[in-house]
Amino acid sequence: MTGLDDGHRHTGVTVPGHADPTWAQELLDHLRPAGRDVARIVDWLGTTVDAAVSLRDENGTLLAGAPTPLDETLVTDIVTGRLASASWEGDGRHLRMIRVELPPPAAAGVLAVARTESFDRRAADIVTHTAAALELLLRAQRTTATGHRLARATSDLRLAILQLLMVEDTSAARRVAAGLWPGLLDTDTACVYVVESSPADRDRLAEACIEATREQSLVVRCPAVDAHVIVLTPRDAAGADLRALCHRRRDTFLGGSARQSLAHTAAAYGQAVSALAVARFRPDKTAVYAERTHPERLMDPAALRAWTTRLLGPLDTLAHHTRAELLATTRLGLEFTAVSAAKVLGVSRNTVRARMERVENLLGADFSDLAVRAAVHLALNTEACLTEDRHPAAGPARLADLLTGPALRTWAHGLLARLDADGRDLRTTLRAWIAAGGNAERAAQFLGVHAQTVREHVRGAEPVLERRLLAAGSDLYEVVLAHLVTGALSPPGLHADPRPSRRPSPRPGRHQA
Repeated sequence: MTGLDDGHRHTGVTVPGHADPTWAQELLDHLRPAGRDVARIVDWLGTTVDAAVSLRDENGTLLAGAPTPLDETLVTDIVTGRLASASWEGDGRHLRMIRVELPPPAAAGVLAVARTESFDRRAADIVTHTAAALELLLRAQRTTATGHRLARATSDLRLAILQLLMVEDTSAARRVAAGLWPGLLDTDTACVYVVESSPADRDRLAEACIEATREQSLVVRCPAVDAHVIVLTPRDAAGADLRALCHRRRDTFLGGSARQSLAHTAAAYGQAVSALAVARFRPDKTAVYAERTHPERLMDPAALRAWTTRLLGPLDTLAHHTRAELLATTRLGLEFTAVSAAKVLGVSRNTVRARMERVENLLGADFSDLAVRAAVHLALNTEACLTEDRHPAAGPARLADLLTGPALRTWAHGLLARLDADGRDLRTTLRAWIAAGGNAERAAQFLGVHAQTVREHVRGAEPVLERRLLAAGSDLYEVVLAHLVTGALSPPGLHADPRPSRRPSPRPGRHQA
């Protein structure tokens, strides 16, 4: 039996000048990144020295190899550090045990090697160096695991900050961010970007975004879309940095929002996703929300503010945090599915649906109607730009009045006229599909065609209009508003329109210029 200094234990695995370096090279190969596996090293040791090998912790739990009967007194002396190793022979068996440091919470383990032949110098060297290699591997795994836990905790913290901003809790978001990223949210406004790549490449993309923005932005792996990375940044130069990143990477797209206050992060996120849809059709693979003409920009600002304030007025009776929570949830719920909105906000999808139903009841609106969704979405976008003075301007304003401006009519007719170049009559199909609440089966039944034909026509209209239609969101609501402006569909009846003027809804099967 040998004690603490047995003359064989080393800190490395190389054996300079050894007559048989083959086993040493094989052991080194097991330490390369592609081959690091404790069980494989233990199996290799058993094959190399023709022995039964096991690795167990201080409690006797087998970590690798096959169970080997051991003297528990010797095991206790080894794991407690009284002995570094021990040798024993008897009953036709030669046994060697070596102490191996294990990652916490375990203290140490025992590598046991039992063979029928005695341990010659070669076998003893292999066992000793394998024990050292196992310690190196376990130490590396512990460091890697710690790094992974730290990275995961940091990622979760970034997401928590974004979710606080999504519900307009900017004070809490600043407190959380101050510890790790001092000064990051010491700003009143910021832009939100959404960078898209493949799900398999997202982790590398997120790291590239952090590096490109010089660690001065909030970079979050989107909890709703596996291919998206969300970047919130107060830096004007960050947009150029992210564009350069997209130009260097294949199949990477960038959508950016207009600059918004931190309290309106949810609105900025919706703008970035909308811009991302446009970026997919552009040669430079990037787009910013403000680059496109949006219908609300063509409406009378005072009348739009007055109508918005009146439409959302029922929410003003709620506590501020409740109102902000409902508005943020509804804004995301109109942009995405309830499941995606729930992931972004960090709540359940039932919570999202319950909040949106509460808003429906307060506004007297039916969100199954695409025209209603488009109108409320218009109000929410406008509300995000309002100052604290929410008093409506003098004189009533109805949605129908907002849709009559000459600039708006020019925009709407120009947008929908793009559909006329296609020989499939996309305009008729799209109008019927919108009137059916985005339900392809109902639209197909009305038109007398197959539902798949409706879906193909709607999908075919997307590149023509440069807007996503099958996924609910800003793009779809703009197209719905264009139909309302041209008279292809009638404005919905809302409580904000005290004297609604509903024109007869035209038959979706008939074309109207």
